[in-house]
Amino acid sequence: MTQSVEPSLRIEFDMTRTRAVLRAAEGRQTDLARLALRFPAGGRRSPLVAEIDLDDFLVGVGELGTWPADAHVDWAADLAQLVGSVLDDADAAERQLQGDSSGSRDIQTADVIAMLGSAWTADLTEFQKRDIARLLSLRHGANFSVPGAGKTRVGLAVFTAMREMGEARRLLVVSPKSAYEAWESESQTCLKEPLRFKVMAKSPDPGAEVLVVNYERLDRSLAGLATWLRAAPSMVILDEAHRMKLGARGIYGAACMALGPLSSRRLILTGTPAPNGARDLENLLSFVWPGHGRRVVTGAVAGGDLAHASAVLRPLFTRTTKAELGLPPFEPRIRYVDLPDLHREIYDALVGRYSARAEAARDDFDALGRAMLRLLMAATSPALLAEGSSRYEPLTYQVPPMEVPQGDSLFGLMKHLPSYELSPKYQEALSIVAENAAQGRKTLVWTTFVRSLTTMERMFAGYRPAVIHGGTPDRMEELRRFREDPDCAVLLSNPATLGEGISLHQVCHDAVYIDRDFMAGRFLQSLDRIHRLGLAPGTETNVTVLAARGTVDEVVALRLEEKLEFMGRILDDPSVQQLGDLQEEAAIAGGMDMADVRALLRHLDHAGE
Repeated sequence: MTQSVEPSLRIEFDMTRTRAVLRAAEGRQTDLARLALRFPAGGRRSPLVAEIDLDDFLVGVGELGTWPADAHVDWAADLAQLVGSVLDDADAAERQLQGDSSGSRDIQTADVIAMLGSAWTADLTEFQKRDIARLLSLRHGANFSVPGAGKTRVGLAVFTAMREMGEARRLLVVSPKSAYEAWESESQTCLKEPLRFKVMAKSPDPGAEVLVVNYERLDRSLAGLATWLRAAPSMVILDEAHRMKLGARGIYGAACMALGPLSSRRLILTGTPAPNGARDLENLLSFVWPGHGRRVVTGAVAGGDLAHASAVLRPLFTRTTKAELGLPPFEPRIRYVDLPDLHREIYDALVGRYSARAEAARDDFDALGRAMLRLLMAATSPALLAEGSSRYEPLTYQVPPMEVPQGDSLFGLMKHLPSYELSPKYQEALSIVAENAAQGRKTLVWTTFVRSLTTMERMFAGYRPAVIHGGTPDRMEELRRFREDPDCAVLLSNPATLGEGISLHQVCHDAVYIDRDFMAGRFLQSLDRIHRLGLAPGTETNVTVLAARGTVDEVVALRLEEKLEFMGRILDDPSVQQLGDLQEEAAIAGGMDMADVRALLRHLDHAGE
């Protein structure tokens, strides 16, 4: 009778399936300590137990070879299967990078329609068919096509082909809520018999063929989703995948990394894969090829040679550029505005340049000026910094403005600034909206801050604005009004809420940015709400960025230029690089005196009655 050998090391998943747990036998404390040191991000929970983030474990799995050779190691079956699959994927990816396609499918563009079967009824562009063929040739894939290139349809087509081949029966889509509409619409449009489409409720619907869940609820739904994925051969698509750019070190990323290996095919979709540099790209590819993506990207961008990095990484992703969409070109322009005297004095105090009047409230200004977001707010109007009765309370502008009291403290004047001066950015935006409305054109106005939105909602009342932010009860009704109501000439929103998943290019061709933050990817995404596939030939698209001279707006412009330059080089896409270098043009509201503003606001008041 053969006697079982007691394992010296047991390797298994933890409860969350995001970490590997190494359990050593009694007397193996020293061996475990040495092994744990080879995983920099790992840590010992006790002398005989170590935990390592799954991606770090997969990157360094070769270090297990340092465990004493004569000691038996016991693997949990599910983790052993995962490691074997990852090593196979790593081998396939290495061959792809070296130009060796042996062992992988060689799908040609001409093959795509036949692979989709008779159930597929939608049209595909040549570049979409090319991207589908490329993604079907890879074991797992990444589609970094420019926003607006139809990545949803490409992803659905890849799943349809996998289903036709019997390699996937279920599709889990992780996406922002704003993209739900696009996935449901495409599943109805593209297929003769629409797939059973469900949005994630309390638990996954066992009958769903396409299950959609947002990033925010992914973490608390892990157990149910893991069971759903394991019940049948499945595919996972991360839409707007830059949402998990923190990788295993972020809540969204850790959840994605836990679910990804449970699927037979993984695909990420994002037009902005590296908004803040190589680390973002590294984390995205770590989902597609766990353990391997990080090593590949780190090696590719070593030394900062981004042209080399793009060439090295090119076999691992597909990309349709803006130029390939055949859209009428556009060039975002920046308009600098000058701050009025009181606004300038308050802003200078916030950044530590104190006038004699500001010295009296130096501590108050120091406290307010420390946060970068507050400086962005102050460049539009410092009055936004003063606490309102609610986070939605709009600023109320006095027209005509009152005289500035000479004896009042500067900090007190800041709270009541709208009584004394009109924000030059709001004034400029109002002029652009008015000019567009006179020509029958609708305008999309972006700002980061909710109180800025509600302030403009009041100022632009005559144009019946639609307003969408995180607290909007019925976003779809506001979108419907903007799209269909001829009297609704302006949509006010923030990129965090509406920057992804919504198409407005059929009705709107003018956008204005009251402010921008440092998120290059969010800027690119928001631009493509009005400039995307399906735009009519010859359409004139106008994008205007407003910036206050001598403020943080200039810092933001410089940093976004650097980030877009980096991303454009990684993707080998000159159009992305060009977006960072905005052409300057003169402001139009500068010629308006207060009587002009008063007349315009009076006209709007009457129009809104």
